[in-house]
Amino acid sequence: MAMHNVVDPASVGMSAERLERIAPAMQGFVDRRVVRGISTLVARRGQVVHRGLYGHRDAEVAAAMTDDTIFRIYSMTKPIVSTGLMLLHEEGRFLLDQPVATFLPAFAASKVMNADATVVDAIAPITIGDLLGHTSGLTYGFMVDNPVAQLYRDHRVMDDATRTLAECVDLIASLPLAFQPGERFHYSVGIDVAARLIEVIADQALGDFLAERIFVPLGMTDTAFGVPDHQLHRLAAMYGLPDIAGQNYDADDLVKAELAGFNERIDVSATYPTSTPDVFVRGGHGLFSTIDDYFRFAQTLANGGELNGKRIVGRKTLELMHANRLPPGMLPWEIMGDPTPGFGFGLGSRVLLDVGASQGVGSIGEFGWAGAATTYYWVDPAEDLVGVFMTQYMTGSQQPDRTFRSVVYQAIAD
Repeated sequence: MAMHNVVDPASVGMSAERLERIAPAMQGFVDRRVVRGISTLVARRGQVVHRGLYGHRDAEVAAAMTDDTIFRIYSMTKPIVSTGLMLLHEEGRFLLDQPVATFLPAFAASKVMNADATVVDAIAPITIGDLLGHTSGLTYGFMVDNPVAQLYRDHRVMDDATRTLAECVDLIASLPLAFQPGERFHYSVGIDVAARLIEVIADQALGDFLAERIFVPLGMTDTAFGVPDHQLHRLAAMYGLPDIAGQNYDADDLVKAELAGFNERIDVSATYPTSTPDVFVRGGHGLFSTIDDYFRFAQTLANGGELNGKRIVGRKTLELMHANRLPPGMLPWEIMGDPTPGFGFGLGSRVLLDVGASQGVGSIGEFGWAGAATTYYWVDPAEDLVGVFMTQYMTGSQQPDRTFRSVVYQAIAD
């Protein structure tokens, strides 16, 4: 795979001396054994100004973190799949306010389960925009704020990787919604349903569609729903809390494990397999990638939809995707009770609305997303800045990715 070479930071308005602060900050997380290894990349005005490698991709065999390490990116799959669906929007194949049931009839008879477990009819249909903006009324099995999440656990919506995407979405459609569509922001399997929409509308397997329309044009040679056997030595081991997609596992279990000091090597191969890329295909998670591959995708978004002369998406489509669609009454949105002040939400990504309220540096209009294993990217159009952070630390309260972001911004020198 092609690596991105580092240019003189001063040539794009950044300080080489101040960028050197990234290394000790990141190495500190490794030394304290919060994580075992980290890979970082920073670019400004399309030029890479920093790369960093810290610790191990596999500590048990003393394999150092490398530029070509492959990561399970979990929910950083979502911005890619959301972009993929919007490529079909650009072809006039659907509108955002169309009901999902137009293309997936199983959603036409959606019921809603109230907090007291009574079931009522859905007042309005789920729209395609609801899926991408997490206002669909769907949920996740690891949630503990609604009774439908337990149904997801009982039916193994998240943890059965032997189901196809079509089977997974048919199962989701058969279960009640946790909230009325459009009623509130609630993080969910909505992007998995969006992924199935791609397959139905394009009449093409999701992996093939993403490869043809995004990965191949952008040179993302290591991004897919699996890892070939001869490349498995490059795959980073997983550490941290127990598998968030594990059978019958929920957010309360996550908190208990963290309070107990659990931070170990874990095996997620049952819920995130490397060897079944034609079966284990999802929209909300499931992709494997490298830091250079994901940078290509992020830089394409920063460039308004094109990279190296190849346009994959229109500038106005990206402006729509990265505009806040949540009304004031839905803000601040939260995930598992953790509010995200200062941010709105667009189509598949959060967007920064109020720098001060966000409790971190940034610019209005900045967008990005993270994954359960503490992978993270952001694009700041105002500063023409891209950051990518990769590790394999199953989600917890330690946030090396936010520290990375803080240290990146202080290196802007113009």
